[in-house]
Amino acid sequence: MKPETLNFFVKVYEVARLIPYGRVTSYGAIARYLGAVRSARMVGYAMNGSGGKDVPAHRVVNRKGLLTGKHHFDGTNLMQQLLESEGIEVIDNQIQNFEKVFWDPSEAL
Repeated sequence: MKPETLNFFVKVYEVARLIPYGRVTSYGAIARYLGAVRSARMVGYAMNGSGGKDVPAHRVVNRKGLLTGKHHFDGTNLMQQLLESEGIEVIDNQIQNFEKVFWDPSEAL
């Protein structure tokens, strides 16, 4: 992995650790906050590799509130279970009341 990619991943992890309990954000919101508007997919790659790094990757979803990264979690429904344990309602891989639980790093920091 290139050093600049590794550095970007570290920045993504730092932002993800700031997501409040019971809230979610999107790959694109993190990318925008980091000044890399077109790098939502790279944020997703970072989340995929976040295991064991104390990063709440379950709180990062796509821009429509879909649990698109759920297959990267151990267990069949772990991402959904983690979100539900924080009070977030998920139906058919879709976060309910997405606008209400959405956290925008650029507005919060």
